[in-house]
Amino acid sequence: MNEIDKFKEEVRANIRGLMDDHDVQALSRIWVREIARHKYAYNFSWMGCPIIQFPQDMLAMQEIIWATKPDLIIETGIAHGGSLIYYASLMEMMQLDGYVLGIDIDIRAHNRAEIEAHPMHKRIQMIQGSSIAADTVAQVAQHVKGKKSVLVILDSNHTHEHVQQELKHYAPFVTKGNYLVVFDTLLEDMPDDLIQDRPWGKGNNPKTAVREFLKSNDQFEIDKAIEAKILITVAPDGYLKRIR
Repeated sequence: MNEIDKFKEEVRANIRGLMDDHDVQALSRIWVREIARHKYAYNFSWMGCPIIQFPQDMLAMQEIIWATKPDLIIETGIAHGGSLIYYASLMEMMQLDGYVLGIDIDIRAHNRAEIEAHPMHKRIQMIQGSSIAADTVAQVAQHVKGKKSVLVILDSNHTHEHVQQELKHYAPFVTKGNYLVVFDTLLEDMPDDLIQDRPWGKGNNPKTAVREFLKSNDQFEIDKAIEAKILITVAPDGYLKRIR
């Protein structure tokens, strides 16, 4: 075993240790719960645009994109567009032949203007419409045609029913070996006082939808190693790898 392989094995052993350390995992959940009270995810931007994500999850996404080399990244939920710009910039740096497709039921004019004025807009396309509407799904299917590697990220309406429908429609677009990433599964583990004036909450959120999805779908499995190594994540049980 050469030195590079030795280092990789050391990292794998580190991750296995983190997976087995239940105290560290519990502390991480407590930390996430407490920083959520301060809107921690709102504090970061990418290339000048609010990204509204945990940095740890974004580093995990970088590793996934490097490993899978997607020629199409689909993301439901746009908001300010920071994550679209982030994924587009990674594709640009990696010199991948592809683009990012963002979908949102309401792309606000000021956000669209910022995205379209950004240097990375050349690798971004957007669809305005409900991610689960038949017309929207049909448009996405046209983008998927001919693509060799497709990564899907779900981050729009967080109710169980909506995410369940997204999983139904978008899981087939993911290519074998790539990922279906469901953000904000942490909502199942958050106290009720942190979820105000929203239609989702404990028992009705992306994690409950993922659990139901996996009961009847054996093409995906949870990549627990990602969650274990980054510790701080909005997507516990949300990194789904297509294995078949």
